[in-house]
Amino acid sequence: MPRVVLEFEKPIFDLEQKIEEMRSLSDNLDIGDELVTLEKKVQQLRESIYANLTRWQKVQLARHPERPYTLDYIQMMLTDFIELHGDRTFGDDRAIVGGFGKLDGEPVMVIGHQKGRDTKSNLFRNFGMPQPEGYRKALRLMKLAVKFNRPIITLVDTPGAYPGIGAEERGQAEAIARNLFEMSRLPVPIIVVIIGEGASGGALGIGVGDRILMLENTWYSVIAPESCSSILWRSWEFKEQAAEALRLTAPDLLEQKIIDRIVPEPLGGAHRNPTEIGVTLQKILIEELAALQKIKPDRLVDKRLAKFSAMGVWSE
Repeated sequence: MPRVVLEFEKPIFDLEQKIEEMRSLSDNLDIGDELVTLEKKVQQLRESIYANLTRWQKVQLARHPERPYTLDYIQMMLTDFIELHGDRTFGDDRAIVGGFGKLDGEPVMVIGHQKGRDTKSNLFRNFGMPQPEGYRKALRLMKLAVKFNRPIITLVDTPGAYPGIGAEERGQAEAIARNLFEMSRLPVPIIVVIIGEGASGGALGIGVGDRILMLENTWYSVIAPESCSSILWRSWEFKEQAAEALRLTAPDLLEQKIIDRIVPEPLGGAHRNPTEIGVTLQKILIEELAALQKIKPDRLVDKRLAKFSAMGVWSE
């Protein structure tokens, strides 16, 4: 599968291609010094570009098709994972995956959005857009976690809840609202991690927790930049301005106290070194979980309610 190169990454890609071409000639030509110089230059270029990304460029990185998805993180971070299926009401939504596994030997329930990597798998996963049965499956698994007193970890990566007629007929809005209500009072630790896109109610349906973490190159907002642009300017052409106005990146949301922590990614994004981001996130989750497990259940719920009640409060 050819590497996907974003527009702002092309100068880096062109230099990397030149380095590869020179390496293929290095056996016949004495170009070692030139190679070293070029490698230093490409490293400096990487650091410069990725340290100064616009909000829209971070949205593009969050959507990169080579980024690790929920099942990838589960494979990297957990052992003994058993996936559970179905909402016991309508069916099994493949856009939401979840089940029990062990994080550093600690049994946990992990639930997350799952996208596909090609047309066939994206159709199977509905492009990571859950339907009501997906949110009801997630809630069923959360209540199962409470029954066995297991912490819950949710991994958020969705362009939004599925807006189809069938989903609306089966109660999409009620399913998301029910999850918000129920998650706010579950007496077990809940850690939410935005691993890619965090769009609107589709993300919030599994997004209420004691600790909200965001990977460095992700976004979390009430609306996608393109949709915002379409509503305000009647055109998608203003998506970059919309992204700036929405302030949807991890540093923005940390400043607004919507999230609690930013998870650093490898230079260039999580897809450039999936193993590294898997190890980093695993260590942070172990650390966060240890702190939450010291809090009594009733106090945990009180703190969670207070956390979300404080969001959006302002004074003149």
